[in-house]
Amino acid sequence: MTTIKQKQLWKYLFLLGPFFTVAGLTAGLVADSWGVVPLVLLITGIIICGLWVAWQSQRSQWWKRRSTQAGTNALVATLAVLLIVGLINFLATRYQVRTDLTDTQLFTISPQSQELVRNLKQPIKLWVFDVNQNPQDRELLANYRRQSSKFQFEYVDPQGRPGLAEKFGVKDYGEVYLEAGDKRQLVQSVNVNERLSEIKLTNKLQQLYSDRIAKVYFLQGHGEHPITTGEGGMSQAIQGLSDKNYTASPLSLTDNPKVPDDADVVVVAGPKRELFDAEVKALQAYLNGGGNVLLMVDPNTNPNLNSLLQEWGVRLDDRLAVDVSGAGVGLGPAAPIVRDYGQHPITQDFRDGISFYRLARPLEITPVAGVQSTPLLQTKPYPDSWAESDLQSEKLEFNPDKDLKGPLTLGVALSKTIPAKPTAITAPTTSPTPQTQASPTTSPTTLPTPQNQASPTTSPTPQNQASPTPSPTTLPTPQTQASPTEAPQAEQPSEKPATESRLVVIGNSDFVTDRIFQQQLNGDVFLNSVTWLSQQDQQPLSIRPKEPKNRRITMSAAQANFLTLSSVIVLPLIGFITAVAIWWKRR
Repeated sequence: MTTIKQKQLWKYLFLLGPFFTVAGLTAGLVADSWGVVPLVLLITGIIICGLWVAWQSQRSQWWKRRSTQAGTNALVATLAVLLIVGLINFLATRYQVRTDLTDTQLFTISPQSQELVRNLKQPIKLWVFDVNQNPQDRELLANYRRQSSKFQFEYVDPQGRPGLAEKFGVKDYGEVYLEAGDKRQLVQSVNVNERLSEIKLTNKLQQLYSDRIAKVYFLQGHGEHPITTGEGGMSQAIQGLSDKNYTASPLSLTDNPKVPDDADVVVVAGPKRELFDAEVKALQAYLNGGGNVLLMVDPNTNPNLNSLLQEWGVRLDDRLAVDVSGAGVGLGPAAPIVRDYGQHPITQDFRDGISFYRLARPLEITPVAGVQSTPLLQTKPYPDSWAESDLQSEKLEFNPDKDLKGPLTLGVALSKTIPAKPTAITAPTTSPTPQTQASPTTSPTTLPTPQNQASPTTSPTPQNQASPTPSPTTLPTPQTQASPTEAPQAEQPSEKPATESRLVVIGNSDFVTDRIFQQQLNGDVFLNSVTWLSQQDQQPLSIRPKEPKNRRITMSAAQANFLTLSSVIVLPLIGFITAVAIWWKRR
């Protein structure tokens, strides 16, 4: 009896192990704090359980049994899987890592937007005054917030918080506002048919930080595309510039051949007639002074810009760019397709995107000292593209004697540094003429006349005394001649800092017109060019809307019927026959 009671006592004592373990876990989880008591209970329970396992193993040798080893292996594998899953979930809650596996990165904001949000200087909050929270819009805003904690957003019911709605001036449901400090700006209005746009949101974010509005002038008067709606108009391009905080104005150089001083960029979009020499010289002076110009010149035109382009090493080829690879997508041979872009900020994110140019002329680039040139737009190699010299022939064929093999350059970006210029000129020695010589006691603005000028042999009066041997001084003009006592100040000329002049030349202007501006990357080529030319490096370049690729299979009626019969009848029948054959063989 005593032996039996001792065995039962040891059995009950070892039950304390699971009890202490469960008690420790419960105390820690309920209190949400792993203090001394939960840890002591947990450790004690684990030690007792371990002793029980060791005692049972020594007593009955069950550890060496095959069933025990198999069960232990299964238990260890299960615990390992649970541990790995728990560790993955723990890391996922601490560190969020997202991978967009879609081909066009539909669920990831563009690199321009990411860089802008990551470099936010102050907290910005986006308010959506709407009762409906569209999942697509929320996902876009969540992508912005993942880039920086300084970007936050909130949905607000205008009726539920009328004071806040009045503060922003909300007039209707769906209005979206940005707020940064005391600045507030309307982004857009969202509804069922129009969702929140990444392009508009990123541009409005940039405008909150940019107090300066860039000025873009469009040269007019020579058959250029109008900046309004209508035939050949560029209203969509102007609206794109407005969204990026630019103002567009027409420019005429016939009355006053001088580019305005507030011009950030001058655009010459498809002139059909020659510019006057005075207008060309005005553009040259603007470029030589650190200006920026976008030239878009169509074939079969002579805008009289050869002298300007020659300084930059660009020559307009009179031949027509031909690309026979566009027939499959409905574009004729006179509309070259470009998928090869230069390594330049204008085209850095285009990858293998498509842009096309109806009736384009090639460009010939010659290296010029001090000018950096980067080809932007290049056609496919021959035999897909070439420069056609016979523009009257209806049948385009390559003539090796007259035509030029591709690839052809249709666009180029150029820049050069304008050296610093001194604002004053100094001379070591100067002999002033008798008409302009000033006395030491005379004010710099007072010039002696020949009647009161004293000769060296005459005793001069104090009013008209002149110095016979003046000291070295700055070379003055007769109106601003300074006395010798002011020479040390004039001998320190200040220099205007060096500036950079930029030029983009494209052998086509049709791509900026309203009918094809929104197609493919045409609009991005124009907007990115103006942004780079404006020399506002902090400005984000154009953002292309992301669209899913059409992966649908287009089949004829016969192909669809065949696919239906094969999937519904033929394939199940083959599986059934195979199963019967295997059963018969095993039988």
